[in-house]
Amino acid sequence: MTITTPRHAAATKPVDTAAIDALVARLELEEKVALVSGADFWTTVPLEKIGLRAMVLSDGPAGVRGPLWDERSPSINLPSATALASSWDPSLAYRYGAVAAAEARRKGVDVVLGPTINLHRSPLGGRHFEAFSEDPELTGSLAAAYVSGLQDNGVAATPKHYVANDSETDRFTVDVHASERALRELYLAPFERTVTEAGTWAIMSAYNSVDGVTMSENDLLETPLNSEWGFDGVVVSDWTGVRSLGSAPASQDLAMPGPAPAWSAALLEAVRDGRVAEADVDRKVARLLALAVRVGALGEEALAPAPVDGVAFSREAETEGVVLLDNDGTLPLDAAALTRVAVIGHNARDSRTQGGGSATVLPEHTVSPLEGLRLALPEATIDYAVGTIVQEGVAELPLERLTNPRTGDPGLVATFLDADGAELFTEDRRSTALVWFGGDAPVTTASQLVLTTTYTPEATEQLRLGFATGLHGRLFVDGVLLVDEQPVVVGNDLGAALLAPPSATGAFAAQADVAVELRAEFDLSPSENGLGAISVTVGRAPDDSDPDALIAQAVEAARAADVAVVVVGTNSKVESEGWDRSDLTLPGRQDELVRAVAAVNPRTVVIVNSGAPVLLPWSDEVAAVLLGWFGGQEMGNALADVLLGVAEPGGRLSTTWAAALDDVPVLDVTPVDGVLRYEEGIHIGYRAWLRSGATPAYWFGHGLGYTSWSIEGGEVSGDVASGDARVSGTVTNTGDRAGKHVVQVYAERPDSSIDRPVRWLVGSAVVRAGAGESVAWEVALPARVFAHWAEGWQVEPGDVTLRIGSSVVDLVHEHVVTIAAGTSR
Repeated sequence: MTITTPRHAAATKPVDTAAIDALVARLELEEKVALVSGADFWTTVPLEKIGLRAMVLSDGPAGVRGPLWDERSPSINLPSATALASSWDPSLAYRYGAVAAAEARRKGVDVVLGPTINLHRSPLGGRHFEAFSEDPELTGSLAAAYVSGLQDNGVAATPKHYVANDSETDRFTVDVHASERALRELYLAPFERTVTEAGTWAIMSAYNSVDGVTMSENDLLETPLNSEWGFDGVVVSDWTGVRSLGSAPASQDLAMPGPAPAWSAALLEAVRDGRVAEADVDRKVARLLALAVRVGALGEEALAPAPVDGVAFSREAETEGVVLLDNDGTLPLDAAALTRVAVIGHNARDSRTQGGGSATVLPEHTVSPLEGLRLALPEATIDYAVGTIVQEGVAELPLERLTNPRTGDPGLVATFLDADGAELFTEDRRSTALVWFGGDAPVTTASQLVLTTTYTPEATEQLRLGFATGLHGRLFVDGVLLVDEQPVVVGNDLGAALLAPPSATGAFAAQADVAVELRAEFDLSPSENGLGAISVTVGRAPDDSDPDALIAQAVEAARAADVAVVVVGTNSKVESEGWDRSDLTLPGRQDELVRAVAAVNPRTVVIVNSGAPVLLPWSDEVAAVLLGWFGGQEMGNALADVLLGVAEPGGRLSTTWAAALDDVPVLDVTPVDGVLRYEEGIHIGYRAWLRSGATPAYWFGHGLGYTSWSIEGGEVSGDVASGDARVSGTVTNTGDRAGKHVVQVYAERPDSSIDRPVRWLVGSAVVRAGAGESVAWEVALPARVFAHWAEGWQVEPGDVTLRIGSSVVDLVHEHVVTIAAGTSR
């Protein structure tokens, strides 16, 4: 794929506002209200009389699922946002957006609901895998590039969640209290760049309130979004985020899903009786029509995106984001010298390629680290040991072990019944993990869902089978009732209950390769299914009956191996949309497992399969530590490339990793009396760590490679006062192989008269060079990077020290820049 520059006319062509106004004038009030209220779960209302087709919105952002949650229509599963951010590479983010655009058009999608650009305020945030970074500069540069990659290819981006949705606890109702300075300098800043640099066509308003006003009604939607930044796109609500008619006069343009009950008939009546001005509705309609022009839903069709190889890109993007935290020289491994490799860990076989929640897509296949190493080392003996159980609840049954009783093909039959047991709808499916979001299935009217399949177990064992759902269910094995239970959903987060429900299981004596008939019945309650969506997973729970034996087996495998590769990570109960974390400890006995393996094999390499920071208390006991993140569907192949030196570990940390929970300076994600106070102000992430004096395990910006670098002293040129200054220099690859480096530039003002961070990122540059090669780098220094918010952007005169290096604390050069009085931001 070679997409590098804008190629879509709609990205730069201005919308004909007069023509749009004329179309608005042709519409009846009922049509206008219907348009802004949405049609169904994923689409807007078509209006044939003006040539407007329905626009399709879809979850992302690490891939595009499309309007149906269906394994029969697979999607490219890209690495998580934290993996992308760890590349520090806007050109990669642009290509990532272009791949998403190609996927969107393949699935008939006009608007991708991403990227997620909230900040990593506290490491306990449960959804951080979906957001880029703790730093607004890094987040903003990558977000603008991602948006451009989508929109230059004719698909709308929707940066989310505007604003201060930086944690999940009570996310529907929490009231965030943050200073205006913190909002402007941190939380709003990435959104601003998607508007001013990339011209984003849409933005999603968040569920939470800010300073007492829910975001779909908040003045922040007008100022600064429209009045200062010049945003002319559509503000779409988070799903069910429009709660009342109070959002009608606000700069909230589209309520989803539709028909949104808070608008629809209520809004129509409110306009008719004068409580809401029709001009407020007209403004929303005009913006939706402008969006339709841009995506080709009104007037000329959108240009087809450039063809891409999404699978190959997913592999490349993962290698670019893999962070080598520690290495004693063991990596890269010499493939020719390896005869026996121990691969250990639950996540080595059942890896997490993506985080849980609405960001989930359904890939055609995924490559685990175990499979990736087996493919890369066909001549070596690969011994696998699970070591310890990480999974909680049931995991879907392997497709190759299922037979559809109706067709004889791999899969199952899903049937919806009415209250009398009559068949309403039947379909053949290829997975036992099923979600119905929209589509033709009668999820709001049926009384029962029945799944039937023939399952052939792989081993003779006491097998724990069951289901995960929020529904009451029954599971029969060969006609015998095994489970009859209503799993108890904790909390009231509908999204979490749908996408990460609890499990119920029972045990039966399975015989290897002896097929059994499975029938699962789930009671539906049409009157209670207000979300219009259901999820069920029929599957098996792991055997954790002898945890000591599992570790012992792993130790023996490691003892006999040339190298031991241990994959540790999180599970869906730790990192997911819908809840935050309570601590940063790896689940289960994984820390104990790593130490036991390292004690018998000094060449122990650990891969961390998590989307956000976890504690690594054994890091100084192992030979190397790699962060694989949630690495997308090609994660296993990409990690094998990095382990064997086929590819450089290209990542640098986009967020700080703690050594101990008690050291973390900003931790709280729990509202008190409904309010979450951002009392730390502008000091989050590495800024807070520097201020506190505590030392984390790994600093923001840190990352090793397989070669060495020398950053030569640079120079500052241009005019700081006019905002066109830049700092530039050269960097030399002093090692014996080609590699990648990230030059980072930070600013300091220790003598400032106002409260400032000890140090803050002002820019970075990705460089690539062959062995012995020197290359130039440059970082722009617009006046804004030196400004602070005080009832407007202010630039304090005086000296600023620029420090240049390879992380927020690994800094080797400095330059003093003088800010003159009257400098414009």
